[in-house]
Amino acid sequence: MKTHFNPSFLEESTETLRAIAHPIRLAIVDLLFNHGEMTVTDIYSQLKIEQAIASHHLRILKTKNVVNVERDGKNSLYSLTKKEFYEIIKTLKKVI
Repeated sequence: MKTHFNPSFLEESTETLRAIAHPIRLAIVDLLFNHGEMTVTDIYSQLKIEQAIASHHLRILKTKNVVNVERDGKNSLYSLTKKEFYEIIKTLKKVI
């Protein structure tokens, strides 16, 4: 395959896009962009999903470094690692 991107960049990009490419995970990215830090309770309440489902999707996003997690007493606060992840959603809105 002829491209100016190196293979490791292409592989990492594909894995990151796969991590984001789910309706719930896109919604989580949107929430975190608009609200900054949120607890898992805030997230599952806003999305009207079960806590276990929210935790599962947050774990996937965390594994691919899309979200950060910081402890605040009993709570874990989730935030985007980079605000630019929201640009993916904005680009999708333009092209779809």
